Amino acid sequence: MYSIGIDLGSVASKGVVFDGQKVIAKVILPTGWSPQKTGEKILKDLLLEGGIDRNQVKAIVATGYGRGILSFIDKKVTEITCHGVGAYFLDSEIRTVIDIGGQDSKVIKIDDKGNVIDFLMNDKCAAGTGRFLQVMANALDLDISQLSQVAEGAVPQNINSMCTVFAESEVVSLIAEGASKESIAAGLLQSVANKTYSLISKVGVQNKVFFSGGVSQNPLLKRYLEEKLGITIYTSDMAQYMGAIGAAIIGYNI
Repeated sequence: MYSIGIDLGSVASKGVVFDGQKVIAKVILPTGWSPQKTGEKILKDLLLEGGIDRNQVKAIVATGYGRGILSFIDKKVTEITCHGVGAYFLDSEIRTVIDIGGQDSKVIKIDDKGNVIDFLMNDKCAAGTGRFLQVMANALDLDISQLSQVAEGAVPQNINSMCTVFAESEVVSLIAEGASKESIAAGLLQSVANKTYSLISKVGVQNKVFFSGGVSQNPLLKRYLEEKLGITIYTSDMAQYMGAIGAAIIGYNI
């Protein structure tokens, strides 16, 4: 038997099939205008990729901002819990999870059994999130995936505003003043690191630290955070799927 976890995020939606020991299939799609249709597509694609029938699935668990929208699920669980469970499954020594998604960021502390013992979430605005970086990358005429590469080795410009609207205007002004794309990109990543560090400081950090979410795939931002915290931060090519993995594990154990 299998379980399916679906993380319906504000920007991207992820899904995995879990066989009780490992992830055997994974899918990621833009959430788009209809989370219900996106969830249905993810389920269809997961069954196809996993080579399994719907009747072989013991439970489907949803998480993320759209978890209450899906009509075909068996259970919905908060992303805080799912990211904790997913990270602990990946490495049982992890005690702190930093998750930066499309529209929010969060710091989660877990115990030696993977249970959440404390967390703090920034969901009031897009400051310090993937959405912030996407808007800033557009202002620099870059793809968001290019930010780290472009910024590597540059001296960061000081970005004063973390408000997405005001920061975009600030970036446009810096370009007009002749600042290089490289230094602005570095400054933007540094500003996100500062914002995230401020969030972490309010919760505290316990080693081992794991970086999840789509923004975790930005190596320079990860390095800036490591420098500010003075510790090694771990991540994975499965980091964006942590919420879905946690949901699937919870579903398998229902």
